[in-house]
Amino acid sequence: MRRKHLVGVVVVIFLTWNVLMYYMLVSRNPGKVGAVSVQDQLRNLQGDIQRQLSHNSDLLQQLQKLDKEIRRTPHPIDTNSVVLPILLIACDRTTVSRSLDLLLKYNPNKKRFPIIVSQDCGHKPTADVIQRYVSEHGIQHIKHPNTTDIKLPWPQRKFQGYYKLSRHYKWALNQVFHTFNYSAVIIVEDDLDVSPDFYEYFSATFPVLHQDPSLWCVSAWNDNGKVGMVSDEADLLYRTDFFPGLGWMLEKSTWLEIGPKWPDAFWDDWMRHPDQRKGRACIRPEICRTSTFGKKGVSKGLFFEKHLKFIKLNDKFVPFTKKDLTYLQKDKYEQYFMKLVKDTPEVTVSEAMSGHKSNMKALKIIYSTKDEFKSTAKKLGIMDDFKAGVPRVAYNGVVSFMYRGQRIYLAPPSNWKGYDPKWS
Repeated sequence: MRRKHLVGVVVVIFLTWNVLMYYMLVSRNPGKVGAVSVQDQLRNLQGDIQRQLSHNSDLLQQLQKLDKEIRRTPHPIDTNSVVLPILLIACDRTTVSRSLDLLLKYNPNKKRFPIIVSQDCGHKPTADVIQRYVSEHGIQHIKHPNTTDIKLPWPQRKFQGYYKLSRHYKWALNQVFHTFNYSAVIIVEDDLDVSPDFYEYFSATFPVLHQDPSLWCVSAWNDNGKVGMVSDEADLLYRTDFFPGLGWMLEKSTWLEIGPKWPDAFWDDWMRHPDQRKGRACIRPEICRTSTFGKKGVSKGLFFEKHLKFIKLNDKFVPFTKKDLTYLQKDKYEQYFMKLVKDTPEVTVSEAMSGHKSNMKALKIIYSTKDEFKSTAKKLGIMDDFKAGVPRVAYNGVVSFMYRGQRIYLAPPSNWKGYDPKWS
């Protein structure tokens, strides 16, 4: 914010300077009107002002370029002790107690991981449940001041819940970053269970997020994390081009970028658009560190019965903070991961499903079109949809998952040119 204020002050100084120049030039030599015509004085004045404005514009562009460079440079903070508040988004589920019980049970340091519950809806029974945790455990309870319906045209009225949720998110994140002035936040909702190493996971990945400008979030979620589709490697982490959500961390610098243009609805799909992602990735786990128990919600149980209730929640504590996670940095990861995919034997989907090559550790299946991807994904049981052209969990187009105990890489061809937003 100080850098933004600095640029603003400089702009004001430049504008003030231009005004002063104008009055100085107008008032100079007032007694010589007869020697030089008024038209000549005005032409001279216009030329002087234009030259000064051009000079000021060049200086301002240089300052703005410098400001962008500074923004890309991580602040020198102690990433191992920075406070990481938990922001729990709540509405009208009294079962928020289930989420809070686990967040409190596994919390290793309440000062480093303070819990803030932000409640929308004005639902008193839920508010009463939250207040009990305020008095007994010292969590913080903030309430969205605007619970009114949003005026929408008739076709959009059925999405009222999505509009309210987006409005609530924006208000709550502004509270965390601008009112409470935290440097980062971990966001969960009131229908999520968390794993025993939930805090350990985010503690260890925060330094990687902070130091790598090609990352913009860390998520606890694997969209293909169903039982039977993940390995037993609880310490395995990935980079992904797909924004997962469902328990995720972002920094204040990112919020300063996206907060002012936050959407009116469907904020998660908006996050997945190239205009927001800007080629950046998130970190995600092999085995989820969150799982949802909420069939009720704005999505009316969408995907829950078919998918979400089968997600595997990690039950083993992984000491991530004692591990070297620098392999997740972009240069190292791409060298390691893409070589791994390249060296994996290529097969057809029929060959993979037949089990004839089950003796191999991993197999690779190539897709070249949207229809090929969707057909293969359906046959193997993974999510087959795209958001802004990106398949769920994909990195550089590659989707990694387990099929009957064997690692599968569903990958684009070697001449892949990048994601096509029309694949949606």
